[in-house]
Amino acid sequence: MGKYQLDTKSKVAAAKYQDGKKPAVSNKKEKLNQLREAYLQKQNEKKQSGK
Repeated sequence: MGKYQLDTKSKVAAAKYQDGKKPAVSNKKEKLNQLREAYLQKQNEKKQSGK
């Protein structure tokens, strides 16, 4: 058994908090991927226009 035990109300609150945090992380990763793709496209356009 853990040192800290949650009663039923606290378990529900913790589950809500964790559920709220999970999508934020995945959205962050998706945004980073979109930014990276946009950056790479801009770099490729610059290279092509420069040559």
